[in-house]
Amino acid sequence: MPDQPDLLFLLHDVARLLRVSGDRRARAHGMTRAQWVILWQLERQPGRSQKELADFLEVEPITVARLVDRLAGRGMVERRDDPADRRIWRLHLLPPAYPVLDHMRVERDQVARLMATGRSPQSLKMLRQTLIALKANVLSELRTRPPEPAAPLPPSVAPSLPIAPRPPARRRATLAEPAFQQDRP
Repeated sequence: MPDQPDLLFLLHDVARLLRVSGDRRARAHGMTRAQWVILWQLERQPGRSQKELADFLEVEPITVARLVDRLAGRGMVERRDDPADRRIWRLHLLPPAYPVLDHMRVERDQVARLMATGRSPQSLKMLRQTLIALKANVLSELRTRPPEPAAPLPPSVAPSLPIAPRPPARRRATLAEPAFQQDRP
């Protein structure tokens, strides 16, 4: 057993704990962490599209659409037409979002103070520089190395059960017939 925790697991655990803390803090304000992230991103970069936010959040665009629906319902965000592409909505903050952002900053500062407890300013500066360098290394590798196809599993690990065939698709009701008819034999 190593004397030091594995760096990758440690980074993952810290990020996971920060997400859990963010979830709790957002819930205390009647929101979700994802909604908070959307507000942060729109403050930093007004006019982002739902697709851009979905990519940033690593979720499907429909998920962001629903989150934005809730924020719009609370009067915090509005969708505007993209002047160059009518299929795209550009998202912008409305005045009711700004007091929420102020509360979010207070929560963020509390988490930052909590994380810095017992650490000297020099060690925090070194940590920040190290994390920036680690991030740059990973980004560099991602930009220069093409994705590799997944290697096949060795026979000892590969599932031994055959894959069941998919059931036939159900016939969909047409506009001319009621939907319940599709369930009749």
